[in-house]
Amino acid sequence: MVRETKQGVKGHDNMDEKEFLTKYDPEKFKRPSIAVDTIIFSIQHDELKVLLVKRGEHPFKGTWAIPGGFVRHDESVDDAAKRELLEETGVSGVYLEQLFTFGDVNRDPRTRVISISYYSILGYDDLSSTKLSASFDVDDVDWFNISDLPELAFDHKIILRYALNRLRNKLEYSTVAFEFLPERFTLTELQQIYEIVYDRKLDKRNFRKKLKQMNIVSETNETKIEGAHRPARLYTLKDPKLFLIKDRGFFVPF
Repeated sequence: MVRETKQGVKGHDNMDEKEFLTKYDPEKFKRPSIAVDTIIFSIQHDELKVLLVKRGEHPFKGTWAIPGGFVRHDESVDDAAKRELLEETGVSGVYLEQLFTFGDVNRDPRTRVISISYYSILGYDDLSSTKLSASFDVDDVDWFNISDLPELAFDHKIILRYALNRLRNKLEYSTVAFEFLPERFTLTELQQIYEIVYDRKLDKRNFRKKLKQMNIVSETNETKIEGAHRPARLYTLKDPKLFLIKDRGFFVPF
């Protein structure tokens, strides 16, 4: 019996896979374009910031956007995200975590585009060694306060909101807050990371009580001058490999 299959191959029921693949017509169905977008967070001057690029081409020419672009036919989506980030911002060597897939039918005025989003944190040490550089199809690259963003291209406002919620949620069950800090830090500096990301003040006494219960930081013999106060003790993350606080039975909704 000859029939038209869902896969776009007219053939016989007893067709083997090799023959099926030989006769398969990839043009049978319209294929959407695949893009990647990468959100980079950092904390600078006590503000949570996100890295944006100014588009140099249509659509949305001259509008700020999340760094990203189309996936090439011969590369993985992870490699595409790293390439686009490097090409448009000069940032490289950061760990990228896949965030979500955004596939609204009308999210891009050019054609059907599905975007796989990633996010990462540029920590204290990385910030000092990273030189931003706009190139290829972007005219500028800069950091923006997450609470004071310019008009954004495409559905990037929605993507950023999703990324911020993910970051805040991860603070409750992981050690992601430490990624913003240098290797040695004060407890005040650690608390400030939580306050900046949560965008609210935390009670100092409750914060330190919870931190002690979690037993995830180690006191060092070093101190640091903070303003006019007496020197503050420096701490380190007890186990650099520690990630999931929830594995120790704790959640941290400070």
